[in-house]
Amino acid sequence: MSELTLGALYGAVTLVVMFSGMPIAFALGIVATGFMYFFMPPSSLDTVTQNVYEEMASITLLSIPLFILKGAAIGKSPAGRDLYSAIHTWMHKIPGGLGIANVFACALFAAMAGSSPATCSAIGSAGIPEMRKRGYSPGFAAGIIAAGGTLGILLPPSITMILYAVAAEQSLGRLFLAGIGPGILLVLLFAGYAVYRARQEYRTALQIYQQGGEKSAYLEDEHFSFKQKVEMLPRVLPFIVLLIGVMVALYGGFATPSETAGLGALLALLLLAGIYRLWKPSDLSPILAASIKESTMLLLIIGMSLLYSYVMSYLHISQSAAAWVVGLHLSKWVLLAVILLMVIVFGFFLPPVSIILMTAPIILPPLREAGFDLIWFGIVMTVVMEMGLIHPPVGLNIFVIKNIAPDIPLKEVIWGVFPFLLLMVLAVLLLCVFPSIATGLPDMIMGAK
Repeated sequence: MSELTLGALYGAVTLVVMFSGMPIAFALGIVATGFMYFFMPPSSLDTVTQNVYEEMASITLLSIPLFILKGAAIGKSPAGRDLYSAIHTWMHKIPGGLGIANVFACALFAAMAGSSPATCSAIGSAGIPEMRKRGYSPGFAAGIIAAGGTLGILLPPSITMILYAVAAEQSLGRLFLAGIGPGILLVLLFAGYAVYRARQEYRTALQIYQQGGEKSAYLEDEHFSFKQKVEMLPRVLPFIVLLIGVMVALYGGFATPSETAGLGALLALLLLAGIYRLWKPSDLSPILAASIKESTMLLLIIGMSLLYSYVMSYLHISQSAAAWVVGLHLSKWVLLAVILLMVIVFGFFLPPVSIILMTAPIILPPLREAGFDLIWFGIVMTVVMEMGLIHPPVGLNIFVIKNIAPDIPLKEVIWGVFPFLLLMVLAVLLLCVFPSIATGLPDMIMGAK
């Protein structure tokens, strides 16, 4: 059987098994093991566990469960609600300030927790009811939280970036730094749209009221004293200090990513004990249970994805596919567009973790051959995968929003996220025209490559 035929069969069987509804980790593992049985030496089956272990025996991957523990500690506490309340208290006078507060709260929480679903849940559970109570349309309220939650895989510490760094053999510290500029860009784009949309809805509410209709909560004037604003800070500032401290430890060269993750997790637990008095076994049990559950699920997907990639490499499927793509002699930017389109299609069905580990052996060689900076591409790919978190049919954040706001129709949630998808496309275009948005900060701090 030719390598092209074998590769087509490998992909077709993978799609059939995945569409059967089987969990992704088991689907990838079964396909990989099946092809090992039929197309590889019989002895290869004896080395499945060894191959998985060797592929996962990376000190960088050790940081994943520790960052998950840090994120669970913050996500399972009232920290998200307090963070949102503090930002709203200080920004309520700005037009669209409530929407901006949600964007900033999502960004800060994402940087502390590193998880998109956790960010959606923690900020959305407080932010969506507050926005709706103050007159914001349900679709807009849901859309801004769903989009803000996607920042969890772009702003460091990002588990997605950790996996990309391993797959692409790139510096994790440089990759984390490269995510900061685009993260700020998306925050500004989302905040700008929040102001525009809030003013639009305010004018509509005012017009209805002037025509004798009901007075919307949009038109109510809210006021907080300076004392109230200051009182909101003590519970939030320690977590901001934690975020800054972790970043300084990592980028200052004082600790490795794994040591930084462990330090962050420990300090987050200490802050919960000191600020929220969450130190009893009954308080810590949900945090540890959530960490173990998510870490186990994620590491199982990683292990099976790496086994899947190993089989592709052994059978020369990934090498042949990469050579075929190079042989097309596409122009640099057409090649990039085709690859990003493929990532978008994969995002309909797969989480970012699987997309990275399954596609890296195929797409990275042609990109390297075309002269693309793989750090820059990692950021662009992350933004595109962010889109997968909020577009149907398997937009994870959409279903998180439905879980915390079940009365908002799914159709309204989808239309609510649509403008933010367009803003992400704009961000990708800006990164292509001005790559220094991503590469400038790491080059300045760590030196040009």
